[in-house]
Amino acid sequence: MTKPITQLLHLLPENNDFLAILSGQNDAHFRFIETELNIDIKHRGHELSLTGAEPAVYQAIHLLQQLYQAAQAKKPLDQNTIYQQLRATQEESFAHKKELVIKTREAVIKPHTHNQYDYIHHILTNDITFGIGPAGTGKTYLAVACAVDALERETVRRIILVRPAVEAGERLGFLPGDMAQKVDPYLRPLYDALYEMLGLERVEKLIARHAIEIAPLAFMRGRTLNDAFIILDESQNTTEEQMKMFLTRMGFGSTAVITGDITQIDLAMNKKSGLLEAIHLLKNVGGIHFTFFNSKDVIRHPLVQKIVEAYEANKKHYDSH
Repeated sequence: MTKPITQLLHLLPENNDFLAILSGQNDAHFRFIETELNIDIKHRGHELSLTGAEPAVYQAIHLLQQLYQAAQAKKPLDQNTIYQQLRATQEESFAHKKELVIKTREAVIKPHTHNQYDYIHHILTNDITFGIGPAGTGKTYLAVACAVDALERETVRRIILVRPAVEAGERLGFLPGDMAQKVDPYLRPLYDALYEMLGLERVEKLIARHAIEIAPLAFMRGRTLNDAFIILDESQNTTEEQMKMFLTRMGFGSTAVITGDITQIDLAMNKKSGLLEAIHLLKNVGGIHFTFFNSKDVIRHPLVQKIVEAYEANKKHYDSH
């Protein structure tokens, strides 16, 4: 465990009005920053003492300096403003790393947290990557971005989108339409990301050419997928047999990304999640990388992060009893 450090920050110029804006009512802003960065802030007048892990302490110093400048400009500070500025300082902390940007026809995508950076890096350098964590952490969106980038650079010939249709028990025959239409509702988040990155017309053309393919998990058995970028979304809802079947579809020149949230398993009680088994069996296999996201990686409305944290805390309490 890294030994915590303590650093002092003196806010200049000294002005009680500016300090009151910065600290918030009953120091609420300081308490919010403490929670977000897992540090301790004590202040005596305009001198702050910050204690915690070294990267978090220096990030907090940078954040507080920027917020104090905003207070001097008489700009109102609230939790959402501080949260957004915190995200911006986290992004700046990547400056020492090589810039990692994915450009598509309609969007420019870059990581906003360390876990997102590592996730993209490992997708680009490994044949199989698992992205595991709660909603809003970018695990599916970033996987689609990497797939689009690979297709545009012609390092793969097609993108294959796979998702288990657990709600229909994988028995899709009663739904109207062809197979793509039957599974379409379950792949909507993947489509939304594709439309944002490539545009509706381009996506429809690629689907018509089979450069983007809909592949329901139940119908992948027996296939070998070469020169493809394959995304298995919502993999926590695969059975052990389905996960093994999917992973063994990998062919030459292919990349697979498996995303899932182990807190949202919808399988029947007598079925074990294939994602849980894969984490256990494959964690030390070379060429396979696991990125585990947490609530700090949520890039949505600040309340989403707090909702995730509340559920995580409740689960820990339940498991401890």
